[in-house]
Amino acid sequence: MRASKLLAAVAALMLILGACTEAADTTTTAGVEAPTGEGTSTTTGGEGPTTTAGEAPVGGLLAEVIARDELNCGTRDELPGFAVLSAEGDHVGFDADFCRVIAAAVLGDASKVNFVDLATEDRFTALQSGQIDVLVRNTTWTAVRDGSEGATFLQPTFYDGQGMMVASDSGFADVSEMDGVIVCVATGTTTEGNAATEATRLGVEWEVRPFDSPDLIQEAFLAGSCDGWSSDVSQLTALRSVYPDGPEALTILPQVFSKEPLAPAVRDGDSEWAQAVSWAILATIQAEEFGITSESVDDTLASTEDISILRFLGAEFETADGTTVLDPDLGLPVDFAYQVVSQVGNYGEIFEAHLAPLGLERGVNALWTDGGLLYAPPYR
Repeated sequence: MRASKLLAAVAALMLILGACTEAADTTTTAGVEAPTGEGTSTTTGGEGPTTTAGEAPVGGLLAEVIARDELNCGTRDELPGFAVLSAEGDHVGFDADFCRVIAAAVLGDASKVNFVDLATEDRFTALQSGQIDVLVRNTTWTAVRDGSEGATFLQPTFYDGQGMMVASDSGFADVSEMDGVIVCVATGTTTEGNAATEATRLGVEWEVRPFDSPDLIQEAFLAGSCDGWSSDVSQLTALRSVYPDGPEALTILPQVFSKEPLAPAVRDGDSEWAQAVSWAILATIQAEEFGITSESVDDTLASTEDISILRFLGAEFETADGTTVLDPDLGLPVDFAYQVVSQVGNYGEIFEAHLAPLGLERGVNALWTDGGLLYAPPYR
């Protein structure tokens, strides 16, 4: 009996050793062991991108956009100041320019944008399906959207808040005075829930009436079917500027009752593409902080000895070990910030060109050095 048990134990041990040997034999690498400090090739599932330490992954959306040589940017064509079609059929506005910022950074050419106009309800479907590479369409970054829409939100381009617009002869001077009224909002936006929440907070009764588009809200407002029009203050300001009865027929009340950070979004799961888009946007903020504009960037590059600026613009600078350039491995050309600023401009230029004419002030969208929220991480 003891001999039988001993033989069984020996057999089991032999099986274990054999399994370990087989597992070791099935491991496929570029070598038996990667040398310390050397790059290691890694392939995921046989079809995924092959990456080498110190190199950007290949095969993601960044590589796809570069190979396509065109950026598919989801936006709109009907919001003054942010994105409208010019008489020549070009997309003009704040959001449209940030599409161009991304193209300039990634492709070196701000004109290589395919603008995809999207209805509000189609925004995230277009992003999830791959119809667009990035969504730049006055879209609020919220926890639910971040978690359930398959979207990764990036550096906000505009910090906004929800407000209320009324007819100038309505007699309302404060949101709290509006009781028993009809408040019209756009379907599929954060404004519908925010309006209901604000009414509850104020202890007033609002009938929140949703419409599929701002045009339909305007029609209802003109017909007297809406007592209030609630949306982001920037959007209210833009729509007020083209109101058929003139801007003076409408008044935007002073209260702002939500936080609405408007931010570009990309699909979840591609951090390389996300960081490329985010740093393209951050370049406009850092350029303004440096005081570099589209008109001055070439003179600055030719005359400056500031290493921080030279690094930022992708130029050579001196170190203790000699001349070098900064490549932070973002998957972008080293001169991406120069391309952004020279072809499109810094954040302040983009704001002044499109939003200042509407009467919007910088406010919280000023640089952090001026008391605002715009702050770029160090570029080094």
